[in-house]
Amino acid sequence: MLGSQQKGKHIIFYEERNFQGRSYECMSDCSDVSSYLSRCQSCRVESGCFMVYERPNFMGMQFFMRRGEYNDMQRMMSMGMMFDNIRSCRMIPFHRGQFRMRIYERENFGGQMNELMDDCDNIMERYRMSECQSCNVMDGHWLMYEQPHFRGRMIYLRPGEYRSFMNMGMSGTRFQSMRRITDMC
Repeated sequence: MLGSQQKGKHIIFYEERNFQGRSYECMSDCSDVSSYLSRCQSCRVESGCFMVYERPNFMGMQFFMRRGEYNDMQRMMSMGMMFDNIRSCRMIPFHRGQFRMRIYERENFGGQMNELMDDCDNIMERYRMSECQSCNVMDGHWLMYEQPHFRGRMIYLRPGEYRSFMNMGMSGTRFQSMRRITDMC
């Protein structure tokens, strides 16, 4: 365990609700939390921002967590999180500088393309684009949502090319809004 005086970003996972039971502290990416805990029913983000995933190796449903306490993962299901057990997590670094992403209507960078440098709460209203199925993140870290106005399932994207969201365990999901991660992660 890390001492409370330890600096840096870290998250603490607990096997039981209300921060009870065995715990595991993490200060970086963890591809399989179940290597340390049999389940995760609550967690505390001491500092920084993290994405947590329902499956190992950063796959499946995702949820953005900023500094705070999350005492009941099952209760969070009613708040839009569709899983009750964390299997992996990824630390989100703080980004300084501009944000830039190209979104494409179809997989493999096909169809209509638009470039974003700020949040977009509805690609249909803003670009007359019905959906986003691939993208290229040039600068910054982003969250993409399956519904307008930053609702529904989300995925975290760091700089890179994303030819198909199916490769990320998000089959059948088409994204309609996107937001920059500007928190002091």
